[in-house]
Amino acid sequence: MRIPPWLRVKLPCSHTYGDTRSLVDDLRLNTVCQSAKCPNMFECFSSGTATFLILGNVCTRNCAFCNITPGQAAPPDPDEPRRVAEGAARLGLSHVVVTSVTRDDLPDGGSAHFAATVRALRAALPAAQNGQPATIEVLIPDFRGSRAALDTVLEAAPDIINHNVETPPVHYPRIRPQADYAQSLELLARVRAAGAIAKSGLMVGLGETDDEVRATLADLAATGCHIATIGQYMRPSRNHPPVERYVHPDVFDGYAAHGHALGIPHVFSAPLVRSSYNARAAYDALQQLRGQ
Repeated sequence: MRIPPWLRVKLPCSHTYGDTRSLVDDLRLNTVCQSAKCPNMFECFSSGTATFLILGNVCTRNCAFCNITPGQAAPPDPDEPRRVAEGAARLGLSHVVVTSVTRDDLPDGGSAHFAATVRALRAALPAAQNGQPATIEVLIPDFRGSRAALDTVLEAAPDIINHNVETPPVHYPRIRPQADYAQSLELLARVRAAGAIAKSGLMVGLGETDDEVRATLADLAATGCHIATIGQYMRPSRNHPPVERYVHPDVFDGYAAHGHALGIPHVFSAPLVRSSYNARAAYDALQQLRGQ
């Protein structure tokens, strides 16, 4: 299938793109933008933002959709939280998104490293625009269902805790074989019960039906999820599953309307949407709804 026009992105035309890449390289940081071959990387880097990828760039799992290299990961770098905080400060970020590879090799799944990164960011970014504190969003793995690991992240008090379900449950054996759908839903419910903002997302184009997408949104609504994202799966390489369908923007609008009707306060649904894409705008939209 040919890539439809609504999925074609423009190359960067700003020096800011090069500046952002140079800063990331200078601080020896990983970004999910680069590692996952995100189609929005040119836009985000050109606007001076990036999503930081901590705990290395080798993942202990091998999800079919993901471009990050699977294998044996190196020990966590204790200086990485400081460098992430310095990178965010130098970029002048008012909303910072931090994610990681999955680290099933670590007893705590890397939760302490997440917490250390959040604390370093709080220290480096005491205030953002208009004197408001910078906001921090973490996109975490499932920590194999560990309550203690999730509590470690919760105690660091990020503003948003995101955990993606990625695809409807019937497709987990093929797309996300080392994960557990019910476990992911339970994690989101625990985030909501703890009083934190819960966020999740999924991709379409991996063989799912619209009914399965709507059922997944119902499951997310049942957990109390505050923000849901839906975007088009894009094949990173020929070694990854082919795109089964390109979903029209009008269908994405329908997903959003269905999610709203189910009670999810903010649903960000469009072909190029990714978990961290325009994350500040999603946070601000939720806060506006809460104010109303």
